[in-house]
Amino acid sequence: MVATPVKNLTLESFLDLPETKPASEYIDGKIVQKPMPQGKHSVIQTKLIIFINSLLLESKIAIALSELRCTFGERSIVPDVVVLKNENIPKDDDGEVSNIVTIVPDWVIEILSPDQSTTKVIKNILHCLDNGTEVGWLIDPAEKMILVYQPDRQAQVVDILEAELIVPEFARSIKLTVGEIFNWLKV
Repeated sequence: MVATPVKNLTLESFLDLPETKPASEYIDGKIVQKPMPQGKHSVIQTKLIIFINSLLLESKIAIALSELRCTFGERSIVPDVVVLKNENIPKDDDGEVSNIVTIVPDWVIEILSPDQSTTKVIKNILHCLDNGTEVGWLIDPAEKMILVYQPDRQAQVVDILEAELIVPEFARSIKLTVGEIFNWLKV
């Protein structure tokens, strides 16, 4: 992540800027560009979204989306995976999914890329939790571990391959282990 300090840049001014590739985020008055996803990141992200949606989208509980800009609490971030409960999906006047998301995700998942700042990613997850996110995951493919964050609890390091991951209450139908996630890398 590269932080670009801009004097007196407001959140509103940031949101008026054109989108970048990879996405840029607005954090503490600075523009921070996310790193370009690489192979392991992309495989985990794709498989995770398919897996979550196969259980939650079909039963109209929630939807998992990739790289969705979420603007709330004076930040505009683009988590790798955002899960929104059906009742929280923002809709426009036509009842379709809104392009602008100004709510906190119900579940946020970040996948660490090489050379990405772990602390910056953790700060985004904690910001989400402070604003109402139920569970946050930080998946580290290099270390084959997942950090699970919940409000008012110490982060849980999950590095035992057979360990089942904690999910939000609304997603309790999801049974997924650390090993299953990292086995997706063997395509």
